Amino acid sequence: MGRDGFVVPGDIQLASKKKTAVSSWVLMNDNGESTILDVDKYVIMRRVHIHARDLRILDPLLSYPSTILGRERAIVLNLEHIKAIITADEVLLRDPMDDNVIPIVEELQRRLPAVSTSFQGQGEEEDLGAQNDAEAAEENEFPFEFRALEVALEAICSFLDARTRSWKLYNYVQISSRNLDRVRKLKSAMTRLTNRVQKVRDELEQLLDDDDDMADLYLSRKLTRASSSSSGSGAPLWFLASPTIGSRISRTSRASAVTTHEENDVEELEMLLEAYFMQIDGTLNKLSTLREYIDDTEDYINIQLDNHRNQLIQLELFLSSGTVCLSIYSLVAAIFGMNIPYTWRNDHGYMFKWVVILSGMACASIFLSIISYARGKGLVGS
Repeated sequence: MGRDGFVVPGDIQLASKKKTAVSSWVLMNDNGESTILDVDKYVIMRRVHIHARDLRILDPLLSYPSTILGRERAIVLNLEHIKAIITADEVLLRDPMDDNVIPIVEELQRRLPAVSTSFQGQGEEEDLGAQNDAEAAEENEFPFEFRALEVALEAICSFLDARTRSWKLYNYVQISSRNLDRVRKLKSAMTRLTNRVQKVRDELEQLLDDDDDMADLYLSRKLTRASSSSSGSGAPLWFLASPTIGSRISRTSRASAVTTHEENDVEELEMLLEAYFMQIDGTLNKLSTLREYIDDTEDYINIQLDNHRNQLIQLELFLSSGTVCLSIYSLVAAIFGMNIPYTWRNDHGYMFKWVVILSGMACASIFLSIISYARGKGLVGS
């Protein structure tokens, strides 16, 4: 019911709710093919099998730090403007029309397809050897989820490094003693950029420190383990929805004798994360160096200001000393200028010049004494 007593149709209310809840996603499979999806969060949750709290991390209206979460069937990725969900055979990327996301979509289209197709068309006499080589390369290929994760890490590291280099060039050119307000604004912006880089670095470091978290990112391995355990009763329906997953299941059935050590081995992912951890750590070091340069420049400017302030204090001391001496001189002139009759004023006109000379000498002596005392105490420069 409306506010004025009118009944609002239910389909209009439902349409308005759906309209506000719909978000734009781009779906990319392992062949690099992309599809734009305008769906609500419930469709995404059912498709990738994640909870609402995990999907809430990707909400651009909420301020969540950089996060890489490994779930049973998906990787939830929130790195600055990169908000993605990675499964074993597809990638869901939010806001594909954003200017910062478009290059990532293009890079995913270029690098997601497997490279095992290069063995085709080598001749009939080499078909058997090429097939064996293709199967070996396919078994040892970089997993799909790691190829997508590598693209995202490379994009965010390159983005933050580019921002750092642009700030570095700008600051080295612009910072001077004549633009203190600009120095303050640059320092604030540098602090915000440093915090953003620090959050990404901390997330990578946290992953590298915990082997269990890295093992959770092996979606293909967990898929292989689940398929081998359910090989007697048949594969689940959601496995059969993808031909790529089906081929992986068939390969897994041929190589089901996998040891526990191999299942818990995270060296491949660790090497990937370490490479980008070193890159983001280098970016953070650049920002730290730039921050030190700004601090040194600010300290130098403050030293210059202190020097000018000391010079003004010295000038004020000279002026105050001169004012005191002139006040004494004026006191003598005021005493002799009083309109009071006295006898020794008559026939003593020659005394005027001696009063003036002696008063001037006395004032000069007092002034020099004050300056000598201040110089002896180190209040003025030599």
